[in-house]
Order: sequence, then structure tokens, then C-alpha cells
Amino acid sequence: MSRPVKMCVIDDIRSVVDMITTKIPWQEHGIEIVGSATNGEEGLTVIRENRPDLILTDIRMPKMDGLEMTRSILEVLPNSKVVIFSAYTDFDYAQKAIQYGALDYVKKPFSIDQIIKAVVKAKEVWEQENLNRTHVLALEQKMKESMPALRQEYLSLLVHHQTSEAELAKRSSFLDIHALKPPFVVMTIQIDQFTDKYGEVPVKELELARFSLQNIVEETISIYTSVVVFREAFNRYICILNRPKNEPPIAIADQCCANIARHTKFTISIGIGLEVATVQELPKSYQQSLSGLSYHFYTGGNGAFSYNADSLELPAEWIYTEDSENEFLFAFRSGNEEKCLAWIRDIFMEMGKSVVRPEPGVVERLLQGLVLRMLRVLSEKFPRQSLSAFDMKMQTIRSDSGADLLEYQEWFIQLCELGCGMIHQERASESQKIIYRSAEYIKANLQLDLTLEHCAKQANLSWGYYSNLFKKVTGTAFQQFVTQAKIERAKAMLIEDYQVQEIAQQLGYEHRRYFSEVFKKQTGLTPTEFKEMSLGKSSQ
Repeated sequence: MSRPVKMCVIDDIRSVVDMITTKIPWQEHGIEIVGSATNGEEGLTVIRENRPDLILTDIRMPKMDGLEMTRSILEVLPNSKVVIFSAYTDFDYAQKAIQYGALDYVKKPFSIDQIIKAVVKAKEVWEQENLNRTHVLALEQKMKESMPALRQEYLSLLVHHQTSEAELAKRSSFLDIHALKPPFVVMTIQIDQFTDKYGEVPVKELELARFSLQNIVEETISIYTSVVVFREAFNRYICILNRPKNEPPIAIADQCCANIARHTKFTISIGIGLEVATVQELPKSYQQSLSGLSYHFYTGGNGAFSYNADSLELPAEWIYTEDSENEFLFAFRSGNEEKCLAWIRDIFMEMGKSVVRPEPGVVERLLQGLVLRMLRVLSEKFPRQSLSAFDMKMQTIRSDSGADLLEYQEWFIQLCELGCGMIHQERASESQKIIYRSAEYIKANLQLDLTLEHCAKQANLSWGYYSNLFKKVTGTAFQQFVTQAKIERAKAMLIEDYQVQEIAQQLGYEHRRYFSEVFKKQTGLTPTEFKEMSLGKSSQ
């Protein structure tokens, strides 16, 4: 419910003041009398203390007339509505009061109805204007709340798409980005190992960490030059600098890294683009900063990296040759873990010492391609389902994971150890694999006459050796294994509503009765009893 509209009454005749304030039921009109006075000076004091929405005042009063008071009131309360009492002879004064900002006047002598009519009209005007002001304030508040997002979105557009100088000038005042003056340098900042360190940290703590980063970076760079800093991604910020006069950008970036490491729990990496002369070239400097940032791959972070156009002309010292790769894959195929790990150590050591290093993205793709070839070697030796551990380890580093060279080395070593271990175990258990394949053959061919001699022949073993090996590997005698496999298949078929006669035929039993006897001996139930019990359970 809205509050009553507040009103003050000023007139040098006390009876007029009393009549207006006490004889009219203002509450019925949503109006509350909050003060009154009998001269202009006293009236102005009352108005300043009570800050009314409506003021009724005589135009001629001692000490300060209504004209001067109207001017003073509207300086203090520009939104208040003033209604003047005016005698016929004071008509010129009333007009002047309206020029000063009074809303209306009532000629003396007046009736109560005239006063009510004038005041209610003033109240309606005040309420409509107040509603408009409230609406405007709400819009201004929404604009204020959305300003950071609008500012960030526009700054992001500057570094991703070409923008004209005129467009920047047009937007800079509205978005408060006056600091953007050419020539420019773009820096891209990334929090190191952000996912590993902050993956399970509460959102509030994450926001505090990111706020600290932006604040420290802004304060550090502002010592040397003007800068605009904004967030580009969850763990990445972009800085657009005016060219520093007395300090190279790399030195400023190094200072940012040092301050972040000193005052927070994390470290950062910074990529620095080349200086550009116009706002249209900001995307170019930004892309260069990303290229520079990618070289944190070799250091693990906590450092700044300038884009070096000259290095593009120099041949990179490559990681390894095709012959060297084939040598590694041969060792891996043989399960020679010692030789594989020695190869990895040598390769990564040489990569770390290279003067001109390959572009990090190329190195990542090369290493991931080699891991895929390792997977192909394992796929030739093992069924796909047995490679789940290797698959899971492969997925721990992706091309967009932000892993550095040391993390790639550790990942590569773990994959080698895992793969070589599988190959070594495969050699030691070749006899087990023969039996496992035989067991799979049995389960897939339960309709056949699966005798010991038949299955031993499938495995290219003598039946006596096969029988002993089968029991040793599975822990079950051959015939019992076959019977159990048939009964498990029969259970599934019963639940799927196959007829007993049909099941017996599909499982190689000539007679339904014999199948039922075997089933009951193994389960304690006839096929029909098992089916009824299973369906009964599933319906509960």
C-alpha cells in the first residue's frame, strides 16, 4: 500500500490555516498534513524539516512572501507541487509564481470545495510524476546493474572483431572506457592449473580469487600506463593497455605474475601481443597474445611470454624423427617398459632444452597422435573391452585441457607403464587367454554338442591337457562349466517367455524331460517353477 501524500499549509491568517488543516478530511483523499506556518520564513523551515509533496501557501505574507518562498521551495524540493492563494489584485504575482514553478493558484475568497479540487489535482500531478520518476529510476538501476556485462561484452567484441575509431569514441563515454587510447598492447592472462586447483572450491571462493586477480593486475599495470581489464572466460582475462612509455610490456607482465604469486594462492601465465596503432588492429594483437600464452606449455606457468614474429622465421628444433618413433613403437609392442621410458625421458629432456621450440599446439597433437598409435598396437593384441583402463587414462588429457609439458610427460609415462604391463601380462598368461577364448566359444555355441574332445580340438590342444588347463584357469571342470552355461542361458530364455521344449532344442538337449531333470538338479526348481517364481518376483 502506498504512503499518504504529505502536505504543508502556510498562510499569515491563523484561521485560514486552521480551517484548511482541521476542517477538511484530507485522509479521505490520501493526504496527510505534516506541518503549517503563518509566515514565509517559518513556512520554509517547516517545509525543509518535513519535506512535503504538496504546499499550499498565500502569495502575500510577512518576512517572506509566497513568491520568494516558492522559488526557495523548488530549489530544495524540485518535485513538490505548490498551490498559491491569491487575491484578485495579486493576479500578476500568481502568474509570476507559476513561472517560478508553482503548479496552480486559487483566488481569494475561496470555498472549501475549491481548495479540495486544487489540492487533489496537484496530488494527481505529483503521483503521476512520482510514478514516472520511479519507473525511470528502476530503468536506471537495471542499466547500472547490466553495465558490467555490457562493458565486458563490448570489450570482448573489440578484440574479436574489427571496430572503427568513431564507434569506440561513441561507446567510450557510455561504457566508461575512456582509458582506451592508441597505440595499444593486448595481454591475455590465464590462471595456471585452474581446474585442478579450483574444481571443487565453492563458487564464493572462486569469485573472490578472480576478483583478487583482476584487482591486483589493474593496480600493477596502472602504475605504468592506463589499462582496461575484463574477464574473457572462467579462468582467463584480457588487458588492453596504452603503450607504456618507460617500461616494456614484458617487464610489466612479469611484475603482474610476481604480485599474483605473492598475494594469492595461485599463479598466472601471460601472453603479450605486439603493439598496434589503431583500434581496428586490436584483434591482431589479441591473437598474438594467445600465441604467446600457449608457450606456458613448456614452463608450467607463472611467467610471461611475448609474441615473437622473428621466431616464426626460424626452423623449430623438432621433437623426434620418424625412425625414432618407430623405434619407440617397436619397444612398446614388445612390452619393453625400460626402453620405452628411456626414450620418453630423452625426448622430453631434449624438448625442454630446445632454443627454438615447436608451437605447443603442434607438440600436443603430435604426442596425442603417438598415443593413438600405442592404442592401435594394444587393439591388435587385446579385445576392446579390456582396454578401458588405457582409454580412461587417455581421456585425462585433452587438447583443450591446458596441460603443460611436465603433465604431458607424466601422462605419457603412465600410459607406457600401463600398456607395457598389459603386454607383459598377456605373454605370461597366454594359456589363460586360450581358455578364456574357449569359454567364450562355449557360451556362443551352446546349441552344439560341446564335448571335451570337440572344444580341445578348437583350442589346438590335446584333450587331456585342455581338461586340466580348463579347470585350473576357470576353477570348474569342463563338463560342469558347459552345464552351468546352458542353465544360465535357459534361465534368461525362460524369463523371456520361451517354451521349455524350444529352450531344450536350442541348448542341444534331445529330450525335454532330460533338460528338465538337469535344470532341477542345478537350480532346485523345475523350469516351470523357476519361470513362475521369477515372474512373480518381477511383478512385486
